[in-house]
Amino acid sequence: MSTLIYPLTLLYDGACPVCALEMDHLRARSLDGRLVFVDISAPGFDAAACGLTLAQLNAEIHAVRPDGSVLKGVEVLRLAYDAAGLGWVLRPTAWGPLRPAFDAGYRMFARHRQTISRGLGPLIDGVRALRSRQRARRMAQRMGKCQQGRCDAHEGESS
Repeated sequence: MSTLIYPLTLLYDGACPVCALEMDHLRARSLDGRLVFVDISAPGFDAAACGLTLAQLNAEIHAVRPDGSVLKGVEVLRLAYDAAGLGWVLRPTAWGPLRPAFDAGYRMFARHRQTISRGLGPLIDGVRALRSRQRARRMAQRMGKCQQGRCDAHEGESS
């Protein structure tokens, strides 16, 4: 089995407001191609292409590594957060005595995410809309710095 982790293809439910919000957050922070996002609720998505059923994918988050191996649960989130430069946030979830509790907590959340999403849906939709407007505003500011075929909007940024 290969030890190559990235690019990591995240298989998430875009119809779940909580899941979509989390993927928006990761997508905004992972601009280097280490994460690929696939919405399992999108028309035409074929779970069998991943060797899984839609029921399995809906039970908890999954990811596919470059060698085709599939990961699931909190391990996926740990790797995704690491790729987005936020590995420290979920690092405690991998610590020996805490890991089983975090894994069980995630499985419980995953089992009830639709109910949680229904309750929080309007709030989450508002947060997503606000973040989208903020990203658009930042992009417009960067584009405003581009003039006469020359753009220094990314000057000083590391690649």
